[in-house]
Amino acid sequence: MTPHNEAKKEDIADIVIMPGDPLRAKYIAEKYLTDYRLVNKVRNIYAYTGNYKGKKITVMASGMGMPSMGIYAYELYKIYDVNTIIRIGSCGGYLEEEKLFDIILATNTYSESTFAYTLNNDDCHLIESDKGINEKIINKAKEKNIKLFEGTTACLDCFDLYMTDVQKYMDRIPQNIKPIAAEMEAFALFYIAKMLNKKAACLMSVVDSKYIKEVATTEEREKGLDKMIELALDSCI
Repeated sequence: MTPHNEAKKEDIADIVIMPGDPLRAKYIAEKYLTDYRLVNKVRNIYAYTGNYKGKKITVMASGMGMPSMGIYAYELYKIYDVNTIIRIGSCGGYLEEEKLFDIILATNTYSESTFAYTLNNDDCHLIESDKGINEKIINKAKEKNIKLFEGTTACLDCFDLYMTDVQKYMDRIPQNIKPIAAEMEAFALFYIAKMLNKKAACLMSVVDSKYIKEVATTEEREKGLDKMIELALDSCI
């Protein structure tokens, strides 16, 4: 147990599906898991452990942003001996061809953040996800006839729709880095996984973009991401 997680060590599976939203974790457990139990509710960061097609899986929320993800990912890997975390969530699309609810696989992520420097005295701003987990996701997507956008994503310290000038941020990104989407948690997850010799991946659904007039509603963000959720779960089998 930790100050942030009341679960016992044996309550957490060695693979964790990690949405940001606690209510999305609840939704996934209720819809997809059998024999599930609520194993953490500290700060309402719900964690459920159950079975998916015979595989023991934990679904746990991360909260929003790298600091929150950093706490939960570190503790899951270090204290609970979790081997693999697959983040699932929403993102802003950066490509014109991306449509609402298209699925993004982050092969690596770039961040201006000092997260790695503060945590580990490492001036790192670009970090890869796990190639082996990505390969499982890609193969499962092909099997399910799901189109994936694969590439570098940007991990931000703030919600990009609230940025005063997104273009100035884009202009600061090194020219050899071409983000296909933006979100707020993956860099912390990938970096901690690398630091602790663990595995991490990140799947996201596009919920907004400067190229898309409509924006996903709160209900759609919570419950309209089933294709991505099922892809993540099936990739764990």
